[in-house]
Amino acid sequence: MKNKKLEANLSMAVSKIFSGLNMNALKYLLPLWMSPLTGATLRCTFAAAAFWVIGWFMPPEKSSAKDKWLLFLLGAFGLYGFMFLYLAGLSKTTPVSSSIFTSLQPIWVFLIMIFFYKEKATWKKILGISIGLVGALVCILTQQSDDLASDAFVGNMLCLISSIVYAVYLILSQRILSSIGAMTMLRYTFSGAAVSAIIVTFITGFDAPVFSMPFHWTPFLILMFVLIFPTTISYMLLPVGLKYLKTTVVAIYGYLILIVATIASLALGQDRFSWTQTCAIIFICIGVYLVEVAESKDKSPDPLKK
Repeated sequence: MKNKKLEANLSMAVSKIFSGLNMNALKYLLPLWMSPLTGATLRCTFAAAAFWVIGWFMPPEKSSAKDKWLLFLLGAFGLYGFMFLYLAGLSKTTPVSSSIFTSLQPIWVFLIMIFFYKEKATWKKILGISIGLVGALVCILTQQSDDLASDAFVGNMLCLISSIVYAVYLILSQRILSSIGAMTMLRYTFSGAAVSAIIVTFITGFDAPVFSMPFHWTPFLILMFVLIFPTTISYMLLPVGLKYLKTTVVAIYGYLILIVATIASLALGQDRFSWTQTCAIIFICIGVYLVEVAESKDKSPDPLKK
Protein backbone atom coordinates (compact mmCIF):
# COMPACT_ATOMS: atom_id res chain seq x y z
CA MET A 1 0.00 0.00 0.00
CA LYS A 2 2.93 2.36 0.70
CA ASN A 3 4.16 1.95 -2.88
CA LYS A 4 0.63 2.59 -4.15
CA LYS A 5 0.38 5.77 -2.09
CA LEU A 6 3.77 6.95 -3.36
CA GLU A 7 2.67 6.26 -6.93
CA ALA A 8 -0.60 8.09 -6.25
CA ASN A 9 1.19 11.15 -4.83
CA LEU A 10 3.65 11.28 -7.74
CA SER A 11 0.77 10.93 -10.21
CA MET A 12 -1.08 13.82 -8.59
CA ALA A 13 2.05 16.02 -8.54
CA VAL A 14 2.77 15.51 -12.27
CA SER A 15 -0.92 15.90 -13.13
CA LYS A 16 -1.23 19.22 -11.30
CA ILE A 17 2.04 20.62 -12.71
CA PHE A 18 0.64 20.01 -16.20
CA SER A 19 -2.62 21.62 -15.08
CA GLY A 20 -0.77 24.72 -13.91
CA LEU A 21 1.02 25.07 -17.26
CA ASN A 22 -2.31 24.40 -18.95
CA MET A 23 -3.67 27.70 -17.64
CA ASN A 24 -0.87 29.67 -19.25
CA ALA A 25 -1.13 27.75 -22.53
CA LEU A 26 -4.89 28.25 -22.71
CA LYS A 27 -4.58 31.92 -21.83
CA TYR A 28 -2.36 32.30 -24.90
CA LEU A 29 -4.93 30.54 -27.10
CA LEU A 30 -8.15 32.11 -25.75
CA PRO A 31 -10.00 33.82 -27.31
CA LEU A 32 -7.71 34.86 -30.18
CA TRP A 33 -6.93 31.40 -31.58
CA MET A 34 -10.09 29.59 -30.47
CA SER A 35 -13.28 30.33 -28.58
CA PRO A 36 -13.89 28.81 -25.11
CA LEU A 37 -16.69 26.60 -26.48
CA THR A 38 -14.48 25.29 -29.28
CA GLY A 39 -11.60 24.82 -26.84
CA ALA A 40 -13.78 22.67 -24.59
CA THR A 41 -14.90 20.64 -27.62
CA LEU A 42 -11.34 20.03 -28.81
CA ARG A 43 -10.20 18.92 -25.36
CA CYS A 44 -13.15 16.61 -24.70
CA THR A 45 -13.19 14.92 -28.12
CA PHE A 46 -9.40 14.52 -28.36
CA ALA A 47 -9.20 12.98 -24.88
CA ALA A 48 -12.19 10.69 -25.50
CA ALA A 49 -10.61 9.35 -28.70
CA ALA A 50 -7.22 8.99 -27.00
CA PHE A 51 -8.62 7.05 -24.04
CA TRP A 52 -10.53 4.62 -26.27
CA VAL A 53 -7.39 3.95 -28.32
CA ILE A 54 -5.19 3.56 -25.21
CA GLY A 55 -7.80 1.28 -23.65
CA TRP A 56 -7.50 -1.18 -26.53
CA PHE A 57 -3.93 -1.97 -25.40
CA MET A 58 -4.81 -2.42 -21.72
CA PRO A 59 -6.37 -5.40 -19.87
CA PRO A 60 -10.20 -5.38 -19.96
CA GLU A 61 -11.95 -3.96 -16.91
CA LYS A 62 -15.20 -5.21 -15.44
CA SER A 63 -18.05 -2.73 -15.16
CA SER A 64 -21.83 -2.82 -15.28
CA ALA A 65 -24.04 -1.07 -17.82
CA LYS A 66 -25.38 1.09 -14.97
CA ASP A 67 -21.87 2.28 -14.06
CA LYS A 68 -21.14 3.13 -17.69
CA TRP A 69 -24.30 5.19 -18.02
CA LEU A 70 -23.59 6.99 -14.74
CA LEU A 71 -20.08 7.81 -15.94
CA PHE A 72 -21.40 8.97 -19.31
CA LEU A 73 -23.90 11.33 -17.64
CA LEU A 74 -21.27 12.53 -15.16
CA GLY A 75 -19.03 13.43 -18.09
CA ALA A 76 -21.83 14.98 -20.14
CA PHE A 77 -22.84 17.38 -17.38
CA GLY A 78 -20.05 17.53 -14.80
CA LEU A 79 -16.84 17.27 -16.79
CA TYR A 80 -18.06 19.24 -19.80
CA GLY A 81 -19.67 21.85 -17.56
CA PHE A 82 -16.41 22.30 -15.67
CA MET A 83 -14.30 22.60 -18.82
CA PHE A 84 -16.59 25.06 -20.54
CA LEU A 85 -16.96 27.32 -17.46
CA TYR A 86 -13.23 27.12 -16.78
CA LEU A 87 -12.23 28.06 -20.34
CA ALA A 88 -14.85 30.82 -20.52
CA GLY A 89 -13.62 32.27 -17.24
CA LEU A 90 -9.93 32.01 -18.14
CA SER A 91 -10.55 33.87 -21.41
CA LYS A 92 -11.73 36.88 -19.38
CA THR A 93 -9.36 36.85 -16.39
CA THR A 94 -5.71 35.99 -15.69
CA PRO A 95 -4.14 32.55 -15.08
CA VAL A 96 -3.22 33.48 -11.50
CA SER A 97 -6.78 34.50 -10.63
CA SER A 98 -8.23 31.38 -12.25
CA SER A 99 -5.77 29.20 -10.31
CA ILE A 100 -6.83 30.94 -7.08
CA PHE A 101 -10.33 29.56 -7.56
CA THR A 102 -9.00 26.13 -8.52
CA SER A 103 -7.27 26.08 -5.12
CA LEU A 104 -10.68 26.45 -3.47
CA GLN A 105 -11.66 22.89 -4.45
CA PRO A 106 -10.86 21.41 -0.99
CA ILE A 107 -13.26 23.97 0.51
CA TRP A 108 -16.08 22.91 -1.82
CA VAL A 109 -15.29 19.24 -1.21
CA PHE A 110 -15.68 19.75 2.53
CA LEU A 111 -18.89 21.76 2.20
CA ILE A 112 -20.42 19.06 0.00
CA MET A 113 -19.30 16.33 2.39
CA ILE A 114 -20.67 18.23 5.39
CA PHE A 115 -24.10 18.83 3.83
CA PHE A 116 -24.57 15.61 1.86
CA TYR A 117 -22.32 13.00 3.50
CA LYS A 118 -22.82 14.02 7.14
CA GLU A 119 -19.14 14.75 7.70
CA LYS A 120 -18.37 16.26 11.10
CA ALA A 121 -18.08 20.08 10.97
CA THR A 122 -15.33 20.93 13.46
CA TRP A 123 -14.36 24.48 14.37
CA LYS A 124 -11.11 24.19 12.41
CA LYS A 125 -12.96 23.15 9.28
CA ILE A 126 -15.45 25.99 9.67
CA LEU A 127 -12.65 28.50 10.30
CA GLY A 128 -10.68 27.20 7.31
CA ILE A 129 -13.70 27.39 5.03
CA SER A 130 -14.46 30.94 6.20
CA ILE A 131 -10.90 32.17 5.65
CA GLY A 132 -10.76 30.53 2.22
CA LEU A 133 -14.01 32.18 1.16
CA VAL A 134 -12.69 35.56 2.33
CA GLY A 135 -9.72 35.02 0.00
CA ALA A 136 -12.08 34.31 -2.89
CA LEU A 137 -14.07 37.48 -2.15
CA VAL A 138 -10.88 39.55 -2.03
CA CYS A 139 -9.94 38.34 -5.52
CA ILE A 140 -13.45 38.78 -6.97
CA LEU A 141 -14.13 42.24 -5.54
CA THR A 142 -10.72 43.89 -5.95
CA GLN A 143 -9.40 42.75 -9.36
CA GLN A 144 -9.98 45.33 -12.07
CA SER A 145 -10.38 44.65 -15.78
CA ASP A 146 -7.37 45.68 -17.88
CA ASP A 147 -5.39 44.63 -20.95
CA LEU A 148 -4.65 41.25 -19.33
CA ALA A 149 -8.19 40.61 -18.04
CA SER A 150 -10.94 41.80 -20.38
CA ASP A 151 -13.74 41.25 -17.82
CA ALA A 152 -12.16 40.24 -14.52
CA PHE A 153 -15.36 40.04 -12.46
CA VAL A 154 -17.26 37.79 -14.90
CA GLY A 155 -14.15 35.70 -15.54
CA ASN A 156 -13.53 35.19 -11.83
CA MET A 157 -17.16 34.26 -11.18
CA LEU A 158 -17.07 31.68 -13.99
CA CYS A 159 -13.85 30.20 -12.59
CA LEU A 160 -15.44 30.11 -9.13
CA ILE A 161 -18.47 28.19 -10.43
CA SER A 162 -16.22 25.85 -12.44
CA SER A 163 -14.28 24.93 -9.28
CA ILE A 164 -17.55 24.01 -7.54
CA VAL A 165 -18.62 21.88 -10.51
CA TYR A 166 -15.24 20.13 -10.51
CA ALA A 167 -15.49 19.41 -6.77
CA VAL A 168 -18.82 17.67 -7.41
CA TYR A 169 -17.25 15.73 -10.30
CA LEU A 170 -14.31 14.78 -8.06
CA ILE A 171 -16.57 13.37 -5.34
CA LEU A 172 -18.96 11.50 -7.61
CA SER A 173 -16.22 10.04 -9.80
CA GLN A 174 -14.37 8.74 -6.74
CA ARG A 175 -17.48 6.97 -5.50
CA ILE A 176 -17.91 5.22 -8.85
CA LEU A 177 -14.16 4.58 -9.21
CA SER A 178 -14.21 2.39 -6.09
CA SER A 179 -15.95 -0.35 -8.08
CA ILE A 180 -14.57 0.06 -11.62
CA GLY A 181 -11.26 0.54 -13.43
CA ALA A 182 -9.65 3.91 -14.12
CA MET A 183 -9.63 3.52 -17.90
CA THR A 184 -13.33 2.69 -17.93
CA MET A 185 -14.00 5.87 -15.99
CA LEU A 186 -11.92 7.97 -18.39
CA ARG A 187 -13.46 6.41 -21.50
CA TYR A 188 -17.06 6.99 -20.51
CA THR A 189 -16.79 10.34 -18.71
CA PHE A 190 -14.92 11.88 -21.62
CA SER A 191 -17.26 10.24 -24.11
CA GLY A 192 -20.17 11.91 -22.32
CA ALA A 193 -18.31 15.23 -22.28
CA ALA A 194 -17.45 14.88 -25.97
CA VAL A 195 -21.08 14.22 -26.93
CA SER A 196 -22.23 17.32 -25.02
CA ALA A 197 -19.44 19.37 -26.57
CA ILE A 198 -20.22 18.26 -30.13
CA ILE A 199 -23.94 19.00 -29.70
CA VAL A 200 -23.20 22.50 -28.35
CA THR A 201 -20.66 23.17 -31.11
CA PHE A 202 -23.12 21.99 -33.76
CA ILE A 203 -25.55 24.64 -32.47
CA THR A 204 -23.08 27.50 -31.85
CA GLY A 205 -20.49 26.81 -34.56
CA PHE A 206 -16.80 25.86 -34.64
CA ASP A 207 -14.55 28.85 -34.00
CA ALA A 208 -10.81 28.04 -34.15
CA PRO A 209 -8.61 30.42 -36.18
CA VAL A 210 -5.65 28.29 -35.07
CA PHE A 211 -6.52 25.93 -37.95
CA SER A 212 -7.07 28.64 -40.55
CA MET A 213 -4.63 29.64 -43.27
CA PRO A 214 -1.97 30.90 -43.29
CA PHE A 215 -0.91 28.22 -40.82
CA HIS A 216 0.65 29.39 -37.52
CA TRP A 217 2.93 26.87 -35.87
CA THR A 218 3.24 28.47 -32.41
CA PRO A 219 -0.46 28.40 -31.43
CA PHE A 220 -0.84 24.96 -33.06
CA LEU A 221 2.02 23.48 -31.01
CA ILE A 222 0.66 25.08 -27.85
CA LEU A 223 -2.73 23.54 -28.60
CA MET A 224 -1.07 20.13 -29.07
CA PHE A 225 0.62 20.55 -25.68
CA VAL A 226 -2.79 21.29 -24.10
CA LEU A 227 -4.45 18.28 -25.73
CA ILE A 228 -1.69 15.76 -25.00
CA PHE A 229 -0.27 16.71 -21.58
CA PRO A 230 -2.76 18.65 -19.39
CA THR A 231 -5.79 16.96 -20.98
CA THR A 232 -4.89 13.35 -21.79
CA ILE A 233 -1.89 12.51 -19.58
CA SER A 234 -3.03 14.64 -16.63
CA TYR A 235 -6.47 13.02 -16.56
CA MET A 236 -4.94 9.55 -16.94
CA LEU A 237 -2.93 10.17 -13.78
CA LEU A 238 -5.85 11.60 -11.79
CA PRO A 239 -7.69 8.29 -11.14
CA VAL A 240 -4.53 6.85 -9.55
CA GLY A 241 -4.71 9.59 -6.93
CA LEU A 242 -8.48 9.24 -6.57
CA LYS A 243 -8.16 5.50 -5.91
CA TYR A 244 -5.48 5.55 -3.21
CA LEU A 245 -5.67 9.02 -1.61
CA LYS A 246 -8.38 10.73 0.41
CA THR A 247 -10.52 13.17 -1.55
CA THR A 248 -9.18 16.18 0.34
CA VAL A 249 -5.56 15.11 -0.22
CA VAL A 250 -6.29 14.96 -3.96
CA ALA A 251 -7.93 18.38 -3.86
CA ILE A 252 -5.08 19.99 -1.93
CA TYR A 253 -2.73 19.25 -4.83
CA GLY A 254 -4.46 22.27 -6.38
CA TYR A 255 -1.75 24.24 -4.58
CA LEU A 256 0.68 23.07 -7.26
CA ILE A 257 -1.55 24.54 -9.96
CA LEU A 258 -1.47 27.87 -8.13
CA ILE A 259 2.32 27.84 -7.71
CA VAL A 260 3.11 26.78 -11.30
CA ALA A 261 0.56 29.14 -12.86
CA THR A 262 1.79 32.09 -10.78
CA ILE A 263 5.46 31.58 -11.64
CA ALA A 264 4.75 30.98 -15.34
CA SER A 265 2.32 33.93 -15.58
CA LEU A 266 4.76 36.42 -14.10
CA ALA A 267 7.60 35.06 -16.25
CA LEU A 268 5.52 35.22 -19.45
CA GLY A 269 3.91 38.59 -18.71
CA GLN A 270 0.40 37.11 -18.50
CA ASP A 271 -0.16 38.72 -15.10
CA ARG A 272 1.29 41.46 -12.92
CA PHE A 273 2.23 41.30 -9.27
CA SER A 274 -0.74 42.39 -7.16
CA TRP A 275 -0.95 42.75 -3.39
CA THR A 276 -4.66 41.94 -3.45
CA GLN A 277 -4.03 38.73 -5.38
CA THR A 278 -1.23 37.90 -2.95
CA CYS A 279 -3.57 38.44 0.02
CA ALA A 280 -6.21 36.27 -1.65
CA ILE A 281 -3.66 33.48 -2.19
CA ILE A 282 -2.52 33.71 1.46
CA PHE A 283 -6.10 33.59 2.78
CA ILE A 284 -6.94 30.57 0.61
CA CYS A 285 -3.73 28.73 1.50
CA ILE A 286 -4.36 29.26 5.22
CA GLY A 287 -8.00 28.24 4.84
CA VAL A 288 -7.21 25.03 2.94
CA TYR A 289 -4.37 24.24 5.38
CA LEU A 290 -6.72 24.50 8.36
CA VAL A 291 -9.26 22.30 6.60
CA GLU A 292 -6.56 19.75 5.78
CA VAL A 293 -5.20 19.77 9.37
CA ALA A 294 -8.70 19.12 10.65
CA GLU A 295 -9.09 16.28 8.13
CA SER A 296 -5.77 14.68 9.05
CA LYS A 297 -6.79 14.57 12.73
CA ASP A 298 -10.11 12.96 11.87
CA LYS A 299 -9.46 9.22 12.09
CA SER A 300 -12.84 8.22 10.69
CA PRO A 301 -12.84 6.55 7.25
CA ASP A 302 -13.29 8.66 4.17
CA PRO A 303 -17.07 8.82 3.52
CA LEU A 304 -16.40 8.59 -0.20
CA LYS A 305 -14.73 5.22 0.07
CA LYS A 306 -17.48 3.37 1.90
